Amino acid sequence: MRTRALPAAQRGGLMIEVLVTIVICIIGLWGLTQVQARLQLSEMESYQRTQALMLLEDMVTRIELNRANAADYVTGTSSPLGVGYPGDCPAAGTDLATDDQGDWCVALRGAAEQIGTTRVGAMLGARGCVESTGTDQYMITVAWQGLAPLDAPPDGVACGKNAFDEVGSACVDDRCRRVVTSIVRIGDLGL
Repeated sequence: MRTRALPAAQRGGLMIEVLVTIVICIIGLWGLTQVQARLQLSEMESYQRTQALMLLEDMVTRIELNRANAADYVTGTSSPLGVGYPGDCPAAGTDLATDDQGDWCVALRGAAEQIGTTRVGAMLGARGCVESTGTDQYMITVAWQGLAPLDAPPDGVACGKNAFDEVGSACVDDRCRRVVTSIVRIGDLGL
């Protein structure tokens, strides 16, 4: 049996098809790695938001349980509890509001998990603020650093404002600051 020789124009055609297939596979795999990286970023952002919501609800509950002394929980935005709080967290023992603030401060700093002597739980740079917004009304805020820039939180939420800006990165103008807030209204139960 004789084999027929391919014309010169067809030689190497199979090699080109193999190379094109390899290039297409490489582009597809690169795309999959990008999707995987984006999913991991989204998962971490979601985890941080979940932690923030739990810490927010914790302080809301503490204020509601000590409603007669709700004004004692006010920190303002200039000295937030957690990472932004200067020095040690408020010491326990003076009154329930101070005990609650100390516990919340430690939780915001990540007391739940440690690597060596560094606390790594909760969120990145977590701060908590309690503001008085009127008669018997308080806004509780948890702020932390997100991993990628988004739209900045509303101007009315001042907790952690400009604390997460990084010069030379995309994290400027509060675009990496994340916040969750809740309003607590203390009703007059003395009918």
